[in-house]
Amino acid sequence: MRRLALAAAVALLASVPWMGNETLVEFGINALLLATLAQAWNVIGGFTGYASFGNSVFYGLGTYGTAIAMAQLHLPFAAGLGLGAAMAAACALVLGVPILRLRGPYFAIATLGLSAAMAAIFSNLEIAGKNIGLILPLFRGERLFYELSLALLVATTATVAWVASSRFGAGLVAIRENEEAAQVMGVDTTRYKVAALAIAAVFSAVAGGIHAYWITFIDPASAFDSTLNVKMVIMAVFGGPGTVLGPVVGAFTLSAVSELLASRLSTVAAGFYGLVVVLAVVFMPRGLLDLGRGLRRDGWRYFAQNVRRYRL
Repeated sequence: MRRLALAAAVALLASVPWMGNETLVEFGINALLLATLAQAWNVIGGFTGYASFGNSVFYGLGTYGTAIAMAQLHLPFAAGLGLGAAMAAACALVLGVPILRLRGPYFAIATLGLSAAMAAIFSNLEIAGKNIGLILPLFRGERLFYELSLALLVATTATVAWVASSRFGAGLVAIRENEEAAQVMGVDTTRYKVAALAIAAVFSAVAGGIHAYWITFIDPASAFDSTLNVKMVIMAVFGGPGTVLGPVVGAFTLSAVSELLASRLSTVAAGFYGLVVVLAVVFMPRGLLDLGRGLRRDGWRYFAQNVRRYRL
């Protein structure tokens, strides 16, 4: 029954470009790509318990890999996506081992600094257009970009579902709960963490490549925007980190509410994400998916129990 419902939801989303207007399709592309980024972060942040603020680096490498391939090397779009994904995976493998030795706030600070460092590097690369950026070939195909974004989200979610039910995923959860105990149990924690980071990197990079070709222009500031990482973290936490569908639900919900507020009160929309962080962390730290179960089980006491349980 659940699979039928998911298939129906995917079919409904796939039909949007053929029924909706251009504005709805553009909103859909943004929402689908943000949901993909939230799902990718979920692998390293939700299942593994490492609160990465550097996934925007992988997104930026995906955008630049696609842009360099198409604008400088005159390669097709598919080759650009492959180059961007390869660059992001290589970055995750090379930097993952030293960075993932850090924990807690030290890991978060280290990953946050990666975005600024990578932006500075690409600002001085001739092949990347330096500070000016790169212009990709113009292609007006919103329906194609929408369907590509949807296909990427489905692939990312299917991968997360595999992680949740696999031995690999069980090892990630063990690391999240108690890394020392996981090592004693025989989990190769370094290999598992780097693999989780690489998975997150590849999907984030492909999302960046699709977005780059869609908007046809990139520069270091937009490609390595650290606020994008804040959005994906908030969406994953709001929907339910460490779950299969939580980040998708969180991304769609927050994208819709943010778009509605932006069309009416732009100042409210700007402060919306900050308010969501405070409320979600304090009252429903396990996200929207746990909220429904908690209200059915405990009623309104669910919120007070969360405050007491996490000693906030």
